[in-house]
Amino acid sequence: MNRQAQAAVLFLVGAAVLHASVTDLYLRYVKAGLQPLLLAAGVVLIVTALATVWFEVREHRTASAARPGEKRAGERDGEEAHEQEDGHEHADTDTDADTDGHTDTDGHGHTHREPRIAWLLVLPLLALILVAPPALGSYSAMRTGTALQAPFGYAKLPAGDPVPLGLVDYASRAAYDHGRSLGGRRVRITGFVALDHAGTPYLVRMALNCCAADAQPVKIGLSGRIPPVLRPDTWLEVTGTYTAKRTRDPVNSGIIPFLDVSAARPVPTPHDPYDESWNN
Repeated sequence: MNRQAQAAVLFLVGAAVLHASVTDLYLRYVKAGLQPLLLAAGVVLIVTALATVWFEVREHRTASAARPGEKRAGERDGEEAHEQEDGHEHADTDTDADTDGHTDTDGHGHTHREPRIAWLLVLPLLALILVAPPALGSYSAMRTGTALQAPFGYAKLPAGDPVPLGLVDYASRAAYDHGRSLGGRRVRITGFVALDHAGTPYLVRMALNCCAADAQPVKIGLSGRIPPVLRPDTWLEVTGTYTAKRTRDPVNSGIIPFLDVSAARPVPTPHDPYDESWNN
């Protein structure tokens, strides 16, 4: 890979990162708060690519301007000296070809080959362009233990009936406050459906610290008026009230609270399918 190829790959990777950052695509990989850093990274890659091209063009022009002077100096040495110099150059080239197998640009008339491992830079480019992975869903959720953690406190519930509440917020109040901070009010929660091996339905949101690689599920069980047919990974908006029913996650024995459902309806996948509120 020469410098021109390196610059082209850097430019394309930077452009792909910028494209992902200004669309919803980056939310498949990282949390929304990291968007400014992605934008900065894309700009740095593009600027680096342009700078590489500029330095390469400048070096080429400098070398081209120096060649006429070198040629005149060679002519003053005479034809015999020129032939001897050519002979030495051929000998050096043959010797280096036998020992190195390639040439370099260290002042001896040799040109080093760039490491081929640099072509691995193309892999993230192909991943960004050709692969748009879906958000993690029920398959990952049911094979990973719940990430529910006890909060430091509970904010006052907003107005409304039912109360719009995040799944992680409800799960924390139900598991560690035993529903006291809910005050018996109806809540409205959105998440995707997951079913265990016994067919028990759960509503899940994947919580993350940084990126999709560290995403972990937070689950609440569903009881009451559950739709008769539930498909895994279907997004539901459920309305219900607190119930003392709970179970333990078979993966890590974490607490999984339940919600007594009074109504449920399918909804489109949200703009940001991951929940970032659990560690804020």
